[in-house]
Amino acid sequence: MIRRIRNQVFKELQQFQRDRLGVALAFILPVIALLIIGYAIRLEAKNISLVVRDLDRTTLSRSYIERLYATNLFVPAKWQGMRFPDAIDRDTAQVQITIPPGFAADAAAGRTGKVQVVIDGSDTINARVSDLAVKGTTLAVVQEQLGQLSETLGVVAQVRLWFNPGRQESLFIVPGSYGVILAIFPPLLIAIALVREKEQGTILQLYASSLSAFELLIGKSLAYIAVGLGEAIILFVVGFCLFGVRFIGDPTPLIIGTPVFMLAGVQLGLIIGIFTTTQSAAVQAIGTIKVLTGFLLAGFLFPLNSVPFPFSIASYLVPVRYYIELCRDVFVRGSGWFGTWELILAMLILSIAEFALAWWGMRRMQLSD
Repeated sequence: MIRRIRNQVFKELQQFQRDRLGVALAFILPVIALLIIGYAIRLEAKNISLVVRDLDRTTLSRSYIERLYATNLFVPAKWQGMRFPDAIDRDTAQVQITIPPGFAADAAAGRTGKVQVVIDGSDTINARVSDLAVKGTTLAVVQEQLGQLSETLGVVAQVRLWFNPGRQESLFIVPGSYGVILAIFPPLLIAIALVREKEQGTILQLYASSLSAFELLIGKSLAYIAVGLGEAIILFVVGFCLFGVRFIGDPTPLIIGTPVFMLAGVQLGLIIGIFTTTQSAAVQAIGTIKVLTGFLLAGFLFPLNSVPFPFSIASYLVPVRYYIELCRDVFVRGSGWFGTWELILAMLILSIAEFALAWWGMRRMQLSD
């Protein structure tokens, strides 16, 4: 049995090597996808257009305006004395602030110094970030200029950002993109290869051979797991060279977890290849399943605790969910086996379940003795 599986693995790798399109799909497109995702996706709001109408024109008001722009969140927008808040209505600014006359005098006298802030709420993310930034800047200016914050609050929080103090988005996006990319391409390759054999009729030779369904699946799986591991190594090297994403702590969980994750992905590709009859159908199935689950149900861009029921339950059946968390632990947190063994176990259980389904489907397709 070992000899037959080994021969099947070599046969699959030789067929893959002769397919130039498949090689490009395996090793060039994943790198392109990593570059696009790593450089194009930005979750932190920046360059929000801001208009400030200073009717007080005092040292405090000017200091307040300077602190707003010093957040590196806002950029000045053009405003030519239009009727307030025309800058928002005409979409020339996303935030418009008015500092009324007597603002500094009221604050110095202990009275409430009111500032009018109008925010464009059509973009909810920018609106929320702008609201927090304006409130934080206001408190900081009051503390610096008037020394009233500690006296009024009594408690001042000293905040520290752990693991990623510089708030580098690449440490969040790039490890997550590893999971999304590796969840798409190895299953896509093996599904296309299996369907191509069905279209060309060569798969009948395998069905009529002495290979059992188990041996056939193991042989194909090992070949494309090897291809997927090659993709993973390339992505890790590119991520290190271009984005500075490196191992934190023990890399052993990733070394063991990546083949397990590949096994789960390859089994899904086999399942789709078994139950589809054309390459276009296989590509559409892989794209729909992997892209939607990878971006929406795996915690890549959105926190899983915000996913509503019943999709929150369905996310536990998505292997890439666990692999993304594993990558972010190995490349950002570095908790080691203590924080990752459950992730590897979950991927292994899903891999076994998918292999059982693929084996059942392959047995139904094979010719009877």
